[in-house]
Amino acid sequence: MTHGAPLTLFNSMSRSIETFAPIDPTMVRLYSCGPTVYSTAHLGNLRAYVFTDTLRRTLNWKGWATTHVINITDVGHLTSDADAGDDKMELAAANAGTTIWDVAARYTRLFKDDLAALNIVDPAIWSVATDHIQDMIAFAQTIQDAGAAYEIDGGLYFDVSKVPDYGRLARHGDGPEIGRIETVKGKRNAADFAIWRRSAGDEQRQMEWLSPWGPGAPGWHLECSVMSLKYLGLQFDIHTGGIDHREIHHCNEIAQNQAFTGTPASGANIWMHNNFLVNRTGKMSKSKGGVATLGALTAVGVHPLAYRLLCLGAHYRSELEFSLDAVAASLTRLKRLVMTLGPIKAAAALDGAVLRPAREAAASRGAPFDWQRHALEHALSAPALAFVARFDEAISADLMTPQALPILEAMIASSLSAGEKLRLVASFDLLLGLGLLDLDRRVLSVRPEDAVLTDADVEALLDQRRQARAAKDFAAADGARDQLKLAGVDLMDGDAVPWEWRPRLTG
Repeated sequence: MTHGAPLTLFNSMSRSIETFAPIDPTMVRLYSCGPTVYSTAHLGNLRAYVFTDTLRRTLNWKGWATTHVINITDVGHLTSDADAGDDKMELAAANAGTTIWDVAARYTRLFKDDLAALNIVDPAIWSVATDHIQDMIAFAQTIQDAGAAYEIDGGLYFDVSKVPDYGRLARHGDGPEIGRIETVKGKRNAADFAIWRRSAGDEQRQMEWLSPWGPGAPGWHLECSVMSLKYLGLQFDIHTGGIDHREIHHCNEIAQNQAFTGTPASGANIWMHNNFLVNRTGKMSKSKGGVATLGALTAVGVHPLAYRLLCLGAHYRSELEFSLDAVAASLTRLKRLVMTLGPIKAAAALDGAVLRPAREAAASRGAPFDWQRHALEHALSAPALAFVARFDEAISADLMTPQALPILEAMIASSLSAGEKLRLVASFDLLLGLGLLDLDRRVLSVRPEDAVLTDADVEALLDQRRQARAAKDFAAADGARDQLKLAGVDLMDGDAVPWEWRPRLTG
């Protein structure tokens, strides 16, 4: 049973807002393009998964169960998304002097660690490309049998002229932009792309498999078609990815789906794309240096959930400008939320019956969101339900989180009882994923990696300062204060939390 306002989503295929209605009312089927695990995910990559997590949480919060699939690309993705260059995994393994399998295992683990740090819920299925090679060969054979693929020296290539409206998702048309893909001898059309890459006779590949087209490896575009249709059916509800996927990768995926099914169907009813994370020099990437990964952000003293809040503060279809100042402001906003909730938690704790549903919902992470919402929102007052309606209206308008966050903050500042406030915080946070009931300021104060003092050193200097002040040795007290300040410690006299690490905003 769904709750509240109709959910509307922007469909990249139609370039319009559409009212969402699942194919199967009991289960929304959702596929998200996952990472190529050749290096650590950069912050721009991770924005895509904050967006997808928000979408999935919204579906769950509004009463739909989901089957969510994310793929792990450990073969086939070339250094250019436009079907050219070296295999990213082969290149990473060669540079590291190790095996592709080791590279894939390392960066898959680090990627999942980043998702956990951002409170991103695991998908129902992690689908690994190399576990589906035989499925890909069978899929490619069906496409060839349908007359939509042809063999050349380099392997098996897809003939884009064999499917209707190729490139419609990207609005390619018939202009020269469709020919951006590198010319390969024997290709019939500029936009034709590899389904199976045959290994050259003198090529030493770590990953290759026997196929009807010779030993080799699948093309990058093939895996998402195979795994999405295998796990979610020939037509499913929503496919997500970054806006860069809209231009080539998803166009090629749709073409393969059409050839495989023999229909004009694209595979997904709705295609959704998040926009880029940018800095002042353009699209964010690790190659530009600076703080480009979640680990680097933590290293300068910024809690990962501040980055999640930064992402939620912008609409997923808008470019989001990244700066250390911006993420530090999000950290301050998160700390203020947590500080404001402290007295409310204390007040609500006086009435265990009021607080219990919020605590149970926060602890029942595996339970359906609609069950948790029912427990949290049962018998709320009319003013409290009015906040629920406003929050739902914002989030139902194509995941308008920038409007939903101020509603949360206004609710916390309202005259509702402490118990009702906590119930609504718990309900709204099922969707926002900030973990507001579990956070405290000390958790949000992250020690920068280059800090010269340990927490114990800070406490010792604070004790010296207290003793000096008690002895009216103000010079010594000021010296301890200055030493702490130079080390990046903010003192808060009279506060329940007497000090915090200051993020290093010079990286």
